[in-house]
Amino acid sequence: MAAPLKVALLLLALFHAASVLASANTDFDVRRHLSTVTRYHVAKEISDNSYVPSNIPDQCKPIHLNLVARHGTRAPTKKKMKLLDALGTRLQVLLENVKEKKSGALPAWLRGWKSPWTGKHKGGELISLGESELYELGIRVREKFPQLFHEDYHPDIYPIRATQVSRASASAVAFGMGLFSDRGNLGPGFHRAFAVISESRASDIMLRFHDCCQNYKAFRKSQEPSVDKLKEPILDEITKELVKRWGLSFTREDVSSLWFLCKQEAALLNNTDQACSLFSPSEVGLLEWTDDLEVFIVKGYGDSLNYRMGVPLLGDVIQSMEQAIKAKEDGLVPGSYEMAKLRFAHAETLLPFSCLIGLFLDGRDFDKILREEPLQLPPKPPQTRIWRGSTVAPFAGNNMLVLYSCPANNNTSKYFVQVLHNERPTRMAVSGCGDSDFCPFEVFKEKIAAPHLKHNYNDLCSTESLPTTPTNKLWQILGWFFPANTNGTQKDEL
Repeated sequence: MAAPLKVALLLLALFHAASVLASANTDFDVRRHLSTVTRYHVAKEISDNSYVPSNIPDQCKPIHLNLVARHGTRAPTKKKMKLLDALGTRLQVLLENVKEKKSGALPAWLRGWKSPWTGKHKGGELISLGESELYELGIRVREKFPQLFHEDYHPDIYPIRATQVSRASASAVAFGMGLFSDRGNLGPGFHRAFAVISESRASDIMLRFHDCCQNYKAFRKSQEPSVDKLKEPILDEITKELVKRWGLSFTREDVSSLWFLCKQEAALLNNTDQACSLFSPSEVGLLEWTDDLEVFIVKGYGDSLNYRMGVPLLGDVIQSMEQAIKAKEDGLVPGSYEMAKLRFAHAETLLPFSCLIGLFLDGRDFDKILREEPLQLPPKPPQTRIWRGSTVAPFAGNNMLVLYSCPANNNTSKYFVQVLHNERPTRMAVSGCGDSDFCPFEVFKEKIAAPHLKHNYNDLCSTESLPTTPTNKLWQILGWFFPANTNGTQKDEL
């Protein structure tokens, strides 16, 4: 082969390799790697689409729906806004000490940077982007299940519950406005009024079980050192690279704060050119993994207490489906019984509930959690993993359990449950469901719910199970007046 031809082929190969690399970097979007700070529409885009949903027979009709949803995109909490103010001060100190020869290479935004939330005195509220997420979800749910939502609104037909934290109740309102739009006489949107019921924070074991469970609070606090220990090697490695890259004397704490800022800018402000640009794609992947590890350990499958304290919620879901079945068997007409139960809470509610119904597991792992055996932690990148906070519990993340009534054939079940996670049918990894998203209700109840429902909330959450005595009642009343978490930001609740 002639020398000029060899050179031409080599240059062509190098050009192709460079094009592939450039394409890979262009395709990377940090907004897809923000763990539980991920926007809902992004989470839906990155969900695994390889699963083929069940083909539900036309004769099967939905008769009841249970929704458990996280609030939409929200502002940083008051605690985190203070952290970002402190970061601004810290960055100016680092810039003052930077070597002259490196100063020209630093991103311009660093100089004089101040937090976008500086001067705000409150935090954690649902922002307009979050309102849209829930409003549009409400519209889609009604369109997907017209048989369930054609009745006139009544609180006994469509009960809506939310925690007392404002971002959850505001999410419930936004969802309801979408669900019942064009159904009333209020304003140009023809909205109608509807009720949102909230339990006291001090006693809400249905949607805020994590905040009422003393054993869980102790467990979570005990895990903080070990979680930090797991994160340290990654943070140290990335800190070393950032110091080398930018010539600033970053500490591990600085890097952690910058990663938090990156997530807030990307999710809330759609800005990926400032804090996020300090990190390489591989570093973002590792930081996302450390967030996912923490969520797994202290809110997910890391310990059975994390999810079993959600048994009051699971029990309520099963009971609502049983009541719908009874209404159907008794021949009650639609609209004379509860047709949907709609709940709005937090990641600390959605994550345990997802674990209780066995999502994001294979069959072997589901058997392990029933035997109280520990699961392996989500594998480190570049290995793939099922457990990703960005898809498990993004902003406005949700689980829907839809109860179907089907004609009975050859003594088969008449009632089936379909599970949808973030509106996508999701398989249930348990024997008897056929690795399907469409499972006989009795199998769902006996194989998935019953092993958890044999546990009692008080036994799980208290050092000793106490009856409701006058003394306990007094403590409950005192709890109403002096709740343990009056601002809703304790432990940076999600």
